[in-house]
Amino acid sequence: MKVILLENIDKIGKKFEVKEVKDGFARNSLLPKGLVKIADEKAMEWLKVQKEILANKAEENLKVNQGIASSIDGMEVMISIKVGDEGQLFEHITASKIADKLKEMGFAVKKEQIDLPEPIKEIGDFPVKVKFEHNLESEIQVIIGEEK
Repeated sequence: MKVILLENIDKIGKKFEVKEVKDGFARNSLLPKGLVKIADEKAMEWLKVQKEILANKAEENLKVNQGIASSIDGMEVMISIKVGDEGQLFEHITASKIADKLKEMGFAVKKEQIDLPEPIKEIGDFPVKVKFEHNLESEIQVIIGEEK
């Protein structure tokens, strides 16, 4: 029986793929759980519309990410932190802190998008990459300074 997968299913396929499965498996397991649709003519038209919707969403998402990536590329992000007598930082600067600072500046960036192999532990300027979907990247300059 030909079916359209409505979700990713291990060992069968990914969402919106058309697959051939055994009749009994489709009737007894996949259809009752709402994991598939029988691939008749009407369902194939529905699938075509769904794929167009997904393509449009992906295109909009790409434009949004390109806009954010180009607007923060080369930006300087100043973070002030308490410093001890010998120049040591009282706390490390993590990807989370950088993401929070970017959010304060009006950019929707998640900590997972910030490519920081290890926390920053000293005062200075540090180049940091920010990764976006669709293989887009920006580089920002994180400047760690002493809080006055």
